[in-house]
Amino acid sequence: MRAPIFPSAPTAVVSSKHRNKLRVVSNGDPVKTKATFTVAVAILAFAATTTRAQVPASSNPHLKSGVDRLYVIDCGDGSATDESRWTPGVNVGVPIGFPGHCYLIHHTQGWFLWDTGISDTVAKLPHHELVLHEWGPGTGPIWRKPITLAAQLEELHVKPSDIKLMAVSHSHPDHAGNVEMFPNTLMLVQRVEYEWAGSRQDTVAFNKKHPVKLIDGDYDIFGDGSLVLLSTPGHTPGHQSLLVKLPKTGAVILSGDVAHFQTSFDHRYVPSNNWNKQASLQSMDKIAAIMAKEHAQLWINHDQVQSDAQKKLPAYYE
Repeated sequence: MRAPIFPSAPTAVVSSKHRNKLRVVSNGDPVKTKATFTVAVAILAFAATTTRAQVPASSNPHLKSGVDRLYVIDCGDGSATDESRWTPGVNVGVPIGFPGHCYLIHHTQGWFLWDTGISDTVAKLPHHELVLHEWGPGTGPIWRKPITLAAQLEELHVKPSDIKLMAVSHSHPDHAGNVEMFPNTLMLVQRVEYEWAGSRQDTVAFNKKHPVKLIDGDYDIFGDGSLVLLSTPGHTPGHQSLLVKLPKTGAVILSGDVAHFQTSFDHRYVPSNNWNKQASLQSMDKIAAIMAKEHAQLWINHDQVQSDAQKKLPAYYE
């Protein structure tokens, strides 16, 4: 099968040598060694992304964007009893809606999936719900899955095997819960996140047999500026966001969890369980700079007001 990434795109292929290193780190010496290695790599990777320009260089202006459609998919309906877990000191004890989305994007080279949401297995549980463990057992949002990702893709006549490329913003289960629904789809993930995933009870360990392309920093996926991964560490060591350039809607940044709500972004609130507060603040500043440069909208994945205003599959943005 012809590779869907332009030959001119930067390379980050995982060699067998690197795969062996990954296995040694994850399965070899105990957690202490893994943690030390991961933190060291994370610090070096973050330094690399913060010492260079914070706004990605513009792609060739003569290249036409290959993106023509973006679908917003319901990938979990969450709720929590205390908003202040994500906005420390603000709205203490106030219930909060916590929607979750996946985004299916059509490019001339094929289908691209951003984030995979809460596992479809939740739809089979009593009341179709599951409590995640963000601060310890039973402390996370309640997630409900009345409709599966698989069913929504089927509504568009898109099979999992039709997805040519995928990427996850980070390794939390409300974003990476269905990765193995697409066992043969190449996944783009920050190298640091790939190493860190599975190190905490609130993360999903990636299947090392899954095809993966490891990324270090910002990355223009197709080489035409239409889909650009943005390194935005802080929530997790290798968190990333996605810049999408649509022909009619214009530039949109899909946030992952660089900020959980609009108020979080506006006031720079950082949850206490984020991996690194300073990195989180720098990443939000980076997103703000790109928004100004690209005249981009920020679509915040868990913001209830934004979610209610968005058109959902089978409607799409173009």
